[in-house]
Amino acid sequence: MKKITQKILKRISPFQMITLSFFLVIMAGSLLLSLPAATVEEGSCRYLDALFTSGSAVCVTGLVVQNTATYWTSFGKAVILVLIQIGGLGVITVVVALSIFTGRRIGLWQRNLMQNSVNAPQLAGIIRFTKYLLIFTGLTEFLGAAALAPVFIPKYHLADGLIKSVFHSISAFCNAGFDLLGDKVSYSSLTSMRGNLLLNIVIMSLIITGGLGFLTWADLYRCRFSWSKLRMQSRIIIVTSAILIIIPFALFFFLEFGDCSAKERFLLSLFQSVTTRTAGFNTADFSSMSEGAKLVMILLMLIGGSPGSTAGGMKTTTFAVICMASAAFIRRKKDVSAFGRSLSSQVIQEAYTLLMLYVCLLLAGTYLISTLEKLPVMDCMFESASALGTVGLTTGITPSLGTASKLILILFMYFGRVGGLTLAFSASAQPKPNPGKLPEENIMVG
Repeated sequence: MKKITQKILKRISPFQMITLSFFLVIMAGSLLLSLPAATVEEGSCRYLDALFTSGSAVCVTGLVVQNTATYWTSFGKAVILVLIQIGGLGVITVVVALSIFTGRRIGLWQRNLMQNSVNAPQLAGIIRFTKYLLIFTGLTEFLGAAALAPVFIPKYHLADGLIKSVFHSISAFCNAGFDLLGDKVSYSSLTSMRGNLLLNIVIMSLIITGGLGFLTWADLYRCRFSWSKLRMQSRIIIVTSAILIIIPFALFFFLEFGDCSAKERFLLSLFQSVTTRTAGFNTADFSSMSEGAKLVMILLMLIGGSPGSTAGGMKTTTFAVICMASAAFIRRKKDVSAFGRSLSSQVIQEAYTLLMLYVCLLLAGTYLISTLEKLPVMDCMFESASALGTVGLTTGITPSLGTASKLILILFMYFGRVGGLTLAFSASAQPKPNPGKLPEENIMVG
């Protein structure tokens, strides 16, 4: 039986294994959340709600159809937290970590699988990198929980305050956006703490730390935070992330939240700028924000975080490559370069392919949900972008959606977390050798 299993696994590509592993964990989580012990009112959970919650947790999205704080029991909340942690680290990472802790031998196939799972640049040292990843995650989440404890313990007492500190630290680092504070399903209850400076700083720090990516932090540690020694990818991620925080912050600060004090306006603008790229927490009431602000947030949600991180979306590197390639073409430059290095044509092609995939899915999801539910296009586009970018922000329509619309959002969350290219490569056949190049012919564009 063991030999048969090994033969089957060897026929499965790493991309197919990653895709399958997330699917299996989502299904297992949905079964656990369907148990009577998972809900406050026994037997009250529909399977679709359990499936949606499991998918949202594993895909670290944060969209919910039931209130996390009041609907689920301690067992249900524990299941959700475990699913968030697995989804944030990656299923393959968790499996390899268990093999390391149990002392099992990790072969070349498992190492190759791990490399593809975390987008590591090379196979050498992948087990050492896995150990670093686990230590970094555990330490960051512990420090986050310790920093949140002074916020929650005075308000909820020791035991409940500690539980909330740990839950929100893991949820923020994994860019999940689940919270245990709300009395409503439609939006995060951090709106009640929008003026709390410590809470804002800690949650934003955890979101940024998780969203930058483990490879970036490993590179920063390797280079002792020396900018000149960083790899090109790390530099692009840091610069692009900074731009995607600063520009939206300025737009929100000068054009939104005009009725708030200077301190609240600053915190609201900065928090929305940070959380929109896949975190899902929010401190603002979206009903008071303009349509233009929502459009900016949709674009940010599609871009998402960085590769090899706990975040989803197209990724910051994809957005940066598209911008650089477009700028180079307009300037009639043959090569696309950054920080003294040029980019390959394959990377540029992958970036534009991802952009096309996300835009097509966004438009299709918006059209289908708007048509099925008879809802405004902007609200449906916001919800679709939130699911595709694994963000979790919502205008409040998710709980009232029909079965078909919820299934669309589940598929979008799955697509956003696993990755567009991973799904495409897992579904396509192995590339065949090219027998030769066909004659070229130009066509007019533009």
